[in-house]
Amino acid sequence: MTNNILIENQYKRSSLFEKENVNYLVRILKRFNTVPKINNINIITSTSEPTIFRIVPNKSIIIGSSFLDKPILALLYLRYGIEWQLWYKALNNEKEDAVLCDIAALEVTRIFYNLLPKDDKEKLEDLDYLLINLIKKDADLSTESLFKNEELQSFHRVKTSNNVFKESWKPIIENLAKPTEYLLMSGGDLRLNIDEIHLLNKYGCRPFPRPDAFTFASSTASSVSNFAFDKTDKVRSILIRNSLKNGFKKATIEFSELLKSNLRKIFKLNEECEIIFSPSGTDSALQIAAITQIISDKEITHILVASDETGSGVAAALKGCHFENTTALNIPIKKGDRIEGFRDVEVIKIPFRDENGALKSPTQLDKEVFDAVAKTKELGRHVVLHTMDQSKLGYQAPTDELIKKLNTLEDLSMQIIVDGSQLRLDPKDIQHYLNKGYIVTITGSKFFTGPPYSGALILPKGVNKLIQSVKNTLPAGLTKYYNHSDWPTSWFCSTELSDGYNYGSYMRWNAAIVEMSRYYKTPILYRNMGIEMFCNFVEDSINDASFLEPIYSDETKTNSYTSKEFGIRNIRTIFPFFILDNNEALSVDKVKKLYTLLNSDLSDLFEDSSLEIIRLAAQKCHIGQAVNVKYSNEIESAILRISLGSRVISESWVNRDISLFFRNIELQMSQITITIKKIELILSRPELLED
Repeated sequence: MTNNILIENQYKRSSLFEKENVNYLVRILKRFNTVPKINNINIITSTSEPTIFRIVPNKSIIIGSSFLDKPILALLYLRYGIEWQLWYKALNNEKEDAVLCDIAALEVTRIFYNLLPKDDKEKLEDLDYLLINLIKKDADLSTESLFKNEELQSFHRVKTSNNVFKESWKPIIENLAKPTEYLLMSGGDLRLNIDEIHLLNKYGCRPFPRPDAFTFASSTASSVSNFAFDKTDKVRSILIRNSLKNGFKKATIEFSELLKSNLRKIFKLNEECEIIFSPSGTDSALQIAAITQIISDKEITHILVASDETGSGVAAALKGCHFENTTALNIPIKKGDRIEGFRDVEVIKIPFRDENGALKSPTQLDKEVFDAVAKTKELGRHVVLHTMDQSKLGYQAPTDELIKKLNTLEDLSMQIIVDGSQLRLDPKDIQHYLNKGYIVTITGSKFFTGPPYSGALILPKGVNKLIQSVKNTLPAGLTKYYNHSDWPTSWFCSTELSDGYNYGSYMRWNAAIVEMSRYYKTPILYRNMGIEMFCNFVEDSINDASFLEPIYSDETKTNSYTSKEFGIRNIRTIFPFFILDNNEALSVDKVKKLYTLLNSDLSDLFEDSSLEIIRLAAQKCHIGQAVNVKYSNEIESAILRISLGSRVISESWVNRDISLFFRNIELQMSQITITIKKIELILSRPELLED
């Protein structure tokens, strides 16, 4: 692997390396890590021709030394050059098609530029360079103009005799001529968009690695790991090559099926179980609403257990309503409106907490569920019972005893859905549910820390066969949400959906599956010991902090079927807590403000403090985002969460070294200590929490 950045062997005491510039240069070098890695491509700095930029196909990129004084400019030119080489390799040295490399590399570099922070873009405003000028006037670019752009072609000097844009290239360019970080934030909805200053999305994370932050936010969302990003970036290169060789459609279908096959292997699922990927967990709920409608002629009632701790748009999706103002296919819609083709359904919400904010007992929750099911049965309606394992605060309901009681009801038409979106489950747990005929919803973006969003339904054999036999079609409005390719090829119901592929969803699932694979490579004994060790420490640390008040207790584990084996679903891995100031819970707004401050570099606000305090203030700590929970009957507050994610285990297991494994767990435990200390530091400056 030889695509080293140009300054690795060029360190000289120039103005670039003066004290005020070093941190800036470090940030640029970090971003260079998102550029594809290509074997046997050398990056060479030329001092004899300081303004040169030259691509030697399949060999090297030559860049003039004058670029060193403009790191952002150098970064963009290198991004272009490496992308060009990637496509040239994928073409297998077909010189007459080299113009495809020009088109693809420019499109990727244009998007890469748009994903730069605002400050970095400003450094390019007054520069007069070919690549910058082309990017800035992207509205004027066309395939025809690029074919004739001799300046762009002079970068590589490949003579092309065939200036024809092949029709087969179009879908490849549209889907794969995008940086991996862009793909990881596409095909979802507006919540994946990043701000132009910190490059963070609504969930406080990035679509590319953020190793400088402590990350214990797996109950919400995490920035993609370096490991998963690199693996997914490599997959993009493979898909480009396979698409050019075998055709885009064939390469994409094979990739989708490979993802499903890998997921089946990880969780040891029967081949007759069907997997349906979706852009998010809420989209999975919409898929359930649609499937239920086409297989049942009865009126439908969804009973949503844990309605206060599932996705905010789930209830709307189950009613067949738009839950955002834009779909995953980037089609504008109006939130709350009925989606075309959905009929009226009833949704009964059963929250974990009562109107005073108190957590209900398992007995009370079971009674509410039983009464709702029994009443719905008497009305002759089809019941879709959505159970929870586990919620965003780590709760489960209803109990197995309640499910057994429901099964004794005569003439009950019911399908059980298990909300396993946190995926704090072992393979045996998922198999257990599928063997009972339950549909299981999962995501790869919570416990397994893949990029948000990555939802999926796992359907048991019986449900899959039932849907295969149905001759009804899905509601017409779903053409705005899904492509035909998102659904099983053997199902008739999806034949009228749109053509196309959601590569964002595929790439996010690829990253999640990478994390799953390496998690399960840790031997089960050490994996489970590491989980116990870490979780015990988090619990004790929260209990020891006088300004934190945990809200969890043993009675919330209400749904543990009999098993003597250790299971991740039988140990608390999400630790929610109130934040107290002078023994009073912070208001909702202050908790949300503290969450943002915790995930930010605050060193400028503590510049007159000791070096230890400045370092603590600078550390970015990303934990689970605020969830509104009443502190008492009168006080509206919110909780934050520290959560175990799979990376705590997988990134600690290095070289099969047991002693190093436990040492690495301890290092992550020390990050918990720092996170809690930073909360205390923020509380010591009350003005920081004011508007």
